[in-house]
Amino acid sequence: MAVDYAVIVVYLAGMLAMGWWGMRRAKSKSEFLVAGRRLGPGMYSGTMAAIVLGGASTIGGVGLGYQYGLSGAWMVFTIGLGLLALSVFFSARIARLKVYTVSEMLDLRYGGRAGIISGVVMWAYTLMLAVTSTIAYATIFDVLFDVNRTVAIVLGGAIVVAYSTLGGMWSITLTDMVQFVVKTIGVLLLLLPIAVVKAGGFSEMKAQLPTEYFDPLGIGGETIFTYVLIYTFGMLIGQDIWQRVFTARSDTTARWGGTVAGTYCLVYAIAGAVIGTAAKVMYPNLASADAAFATIVKDELPVGVRGLVLAAALAAVMSTSSGALIACATVANNDIWSRLRGVVGGGGAAGDEPHDEVKGNRAFILIMGVAVILIAIALNDVVEALTVAYNLLVGGLLVPIIGGLLWRRGTAAGALSAVCVGGVAVVGLMWHYGILANQPIYYGLLASLAVYVVVSLATPPTDAAVLAAWRERLAGNPARPAFEDGTLAPDHPSPSGV
Repeated sequence: MAVDYAVIVVYLAGMLAMGWWGMRRAKSKSEFLVAGRRLGPGMYSGTMAAIVLGGASTIGGVGLGYQYGLSGAWMVFTIGLGLLALSVFFSARIARLKVYTVSEMLDLRYGGRAGIISGVVMWAYTLMLAVTSTIAYATIFDVLFDVNRTVAIVLGGAIVVAYSTLGGMWSITLTDMVQFVVKTIGVLLLLLPIAVVKAGGFSEMKAQLPTEYFDPLGIGGETIFTYVLIYTFGMLIGQDIWQRVFTARSDTTARWGGTVAGTYCLVYAIAGAVIGTAAKVMYPNLASADAAFATIVKDELPVGVRGLVLAAALAAVMSTSSGALIACATVANNDIWSRLRGVVGGGGAAGDEPHDEVKGNRAFILIMGVAVILIAIALNDVVEALTVAYNLLVGGLLVPIIGGLLWRRGTAAGALSAVCVGGVAVVGLMWHYGILANQPIYYGLLASLAVYVVVSLATPPTDAAVLAAWRERLAGNPARPAFEDGTLAPDHPSPSGV
């Protein structure tokens, strides 16, 4: 294992080095939180693919392939579909808004103060997403170093918190780009063909396994529909995803770069399912489907290659963990703490020094990172925690966000009501039906939609001036001049008469 250890140590050291480099570059709030809004198509595509393909997509995707065969690809496939939908239909408009959080978008669109409530919901989602990603370190470091769960979580979490705190989005962008390359080589180019060959090829896999393992819909239509509701729609509205859209240097980059990343996700989904199917042939009686990835890597791969593939798994977990962490800290600082302190708009006062902005956001990443590690150590059921997070996100925020982008008649009262009713509905229904049941997201979404439409129609339309400013921002032409960080300047004529 010495060679494998060397590969992992070099990889982890590289992550920390990039965090240090990012710290030297992130000198303003815009640089720290959204990489200066200047990523080109290549880097944008790679980092977007890295953030959405985490431990659940890699280890969990292989596990679903082990359990259901090729139809196990559907979970990751719906993530890719969501990213494609976001990129094609919404990303250009989102990028032109020049905001930092989803809640800021809601305030711009509705001209109200629903942002703090939506911020709490989004914060809970990003926090649990970061926690569940951090827990995944336990599986990988157990295979690598045979350490106990707590040490593994602290080791992996500390590295992510370190480089995220140092350089913010620049560090995360650079590390995610490396992680994208490592995942591509480790999973698609090495593990996939090796697994198929070790299993005897596709003909032997078909001979050894039941026919339903090769049925594209074998996992069940209801399960696929639930995946679409949770993951496809979740991709449309998550702060961790939107914050990456904000890094694009143009709306064209956001649209086409995201489309490439979404297509990559579809390929990754199929690869994970095929690897899991091959593992079922080689190890038909594993105690847990989620152990398929670690087992095939540990037992079937040669020295050196094994280290690279484990680094790929580590990369998948780290990319999601760091993306969720900076999203959680951004929401906590800009949407919750700043509003509680009376700062309007969540962007800080116009005259704040950039260095002060960076220090504040860096402190929040550190605080949230420590909280994530502690919760990850205390929490055991990852699936239930992630389900709660996604149910709250989609049930509470999908309707007001998509409604605000598509329906002019939506109002602040309608949005606030939809957030509250949808969020309370999914929590209550999860208590009644069970956390893993499908009904909470079904009925919660319907309740949110009904309340949004009814309350919006029953209340006065959004002020014409608010809608006019919103349309100007969507068009990329703010009605008032904007500072570098995207916040609008005071409402008075500038020297140039703008």
